[in-house]
Amino acid sequence: MADKPAVKVEGAIKDALPASRPGRSGNPVFRMMGLPNFRFKLPSRNWLIFLSVTGSFTTAVLYDRYHKKRAQQRWCNLVSHIAQEPLPTTQMPRRITLFLSAPPGDSIRAAREHFHEYVKPVLVAAGMDWDVIEGRREGEVRAGLAEKIRKRRRKDEEKPRRSNEGEMSEETEDLVQQLRNTTGVRDWDGVQGDLVLGRHTWKEYIRGLHEGWLGPLDLRPGSLETSTPKKAAPPSSTEINPAKDTSPAPGSLETSDPSKVTSESEKPSIEPPKEESKKEEKPKKPVLIPPYISTSDYASAPIAPTIPKTLPPTTVLPFPHLLGFLNTPIRIYRFLNRRHLADETGKEVAALVLASHIRAWDANFDPMGKGAIYTDDTRPETETIVPMVQQRWEPEGVLKGEERDWHKVAWKRYQGEPERIWRNSMVFEPRIGERMRRFDLASDQEDKAKNDTGRDPAAKGLWESLKETVGWESETRARGWEDGLVGEESE
Repeated sequence: MADKPAVKVEGAIKDALPASRPGRSGNPVFRMMGLPNFRFKLPSRNWLIFLSVTGSFTTAVLYDRYHKKRAQQRWCNLVSHIAQEPLPTTQMPRRITLFLSAPPGDSIRAAREHFHEYVKPVLVAAGMDWDVIEGRREGEVRAGLAEKIRKRRRKDEEKPRRSNEGEMSEETEDLVQQLRNTTGVRDWDGVQGDLVLGRHTWKEYIRGLHEGWLGPLDLRPGSLETSTPKKAAPPSSTEINPAKDTSPAPGSLETSDPSKVTSESEKPSIEPPKEESKKEEKPKKPVLIPPYISTSDYASAPIAPTIPKTLPPTTVLPFPHLLGFLNTPIRIYRFLNRRHLADETGKEVAALVLASHIRAWDANFDPMGKGAIYTDDTRPETETIVPMVQQRWEPEGVLKGEERDWHKVAWKRYQGEPERIWRNSMVFEPRIGERMRRFDLASDQEDKAKNDTGRDPAAKGLWESLKETVGWESETRARGWEDGLVGEESE
């Protein structure tokens, strides 16, 4: 009798509760196809964080890559008509000189990759040809440019080379030039131009330009030995232990019986071959030719009589190169904004290719923008209270901000080191600076490039490629019978 009230209470509770809904069986279409019941829901908090971070970074990379290609294509379209111009068979194409150097603290590979990614597409679109002067260490670009200028001076002044260094290369170049003269092939009679990559290469370019036109044609004797620090030779075995004597002592057993000595000497040696003989000798690095003239001798040095009135115009391209783990945020920002670097580089390369506007470098350049900088010749009579300011050339301030990104190796000092071009400031001689020129892009050409959509005229869009793949013909394309084409009759 005691259990009956409890049963009545449970039944009353069940009657009071709402009837439970039958479980959802899912989409009947998926159930008939044998697919499981998909329930769409938001991912967890950790998955949302992961997907948002990776998705944002991927979107930023794709956006930058898309606009980078469009920026490069705009400048390629601007200069592509040059590649279509006919060239006589008896004339060499235009050839520019490219100067590359390994950045401080890194190898030459970084400079090559930068050239292939930002510079080469525009040069290839214009059908340009180029020579390269590379430097794997500091000073090689300076030596290469100075030697190139000295070869030209020897050829113009008809003075033979005293030393045998580089004699084979000069003979080969003379044979090639003689063969071209006999066949009637002439060089490009227009502007050639030089292209310099980075602030560190620009410093070496300026130093080599002054050395080639102001320095002597031959190296002074003894200067090569003084410029390269000598390493101390390793001491010989006799110097390490001079007290040790290998000769036998008088009256010893070794000298008492001469027959034993001869028999021991006739025995073949069973010693294993040395490991040093197996190792191949590594090729030695070429000796860096020291400068033929110092910067302090520029003013007193006579200039070459065969120097032209205007030197080949130059274009200096930015080469941002930052190393270090702590600089990772800056490097990521630059990686996501490479479209701006591609646009700036393409503009400068297009100015070199078109060569429509060439101007002289500014001699009285004010990097701070506080007014004109006067010299003794250009100072007005009213300027008497302002103190005298040293003359500054415009090339000195080109890409000067890149020096902040250089590795600390470029600023270290070593005992007995040669001339450090990267660390030292530029020294300009007015006789060289007034002959230097640079390329500029005309305003109308720049506006034409900006108004370009950045699409390749020969490339097809996604919709056109899809219709061609499927077999759909576009509406603008004329049918065969509309063009008057008649098919073959079946026999």
